[in-house]
Amino acid sequence: MSKVYPVVEQFYTLQGEGFYSGVAAYFIRLAGCDVGCTWCDTKESWEQSKHPLLSISSLVEAVLTANAKRVVITGGEPLMHDLNELTTAFHLAGIPCNLETSGVYPLSGEWDWVCVSPKKFKAALPANLIQANELKVIVFNKHDLEWAHGFEQQVNANCKLYLQPEWSKKEAAALLCTEFIKAHPQWMLSLQVHKYIAIP
Repeated sequence: MSKVYPVVEQFYTLQGEGFYSGVAAYFIRLAGCDVGCTWCDTKESWEQSKHPLLSISSLVEAVLTANAKRVVITGGEPLMHDLNELTTAFHLAGIPCNLETSGVYPLSGEWDWVCVSPKKFKAALPANLIQANELKVIVFNKHDLEWAHGFEQQVNANCKLYLQPEWSKKEAAALLCTEFIKAHPQWMLSLQVHKYIAIP
């Protein structure tokens, strides 16, 4: 396991959004992203060269030391990296692996849960959409709602569908999401609970 990854940050906290909201998980945020979301809240993760390279063994050790029972690999855009060795190491250690991705790069790694959050700036790959356990669309304005609606036929029948208000416009976007979900109850609301309660 000699592979190394550029890591922006790692921390043990509660998942704040989506299907696993409220569940304790160890987050590893990998550097590198070229999707370019204007409202991104982790723009510091975009440039890989600004962040230290950490070994797989050190990442696994950190998760085990924290006594975490689940790891979430996020970014940036984590699929810019080959994640096969990383997920293999975590599974050998008995740690389930969740992925958070925009879906723009081919899937690598073995995952227990895949959350795809597609972006207008760069299209998610159809192969990633069909493998998603969870689809999470960020809602900035009303046009995002119909855009989200178009993904329903691109995911598998068991995929959980979430709308998440963009944080800087959370009140107005939440109202838009609420009315949309009432009319399309196959969708659910995801809130960034970790920001409301001020935890990492």
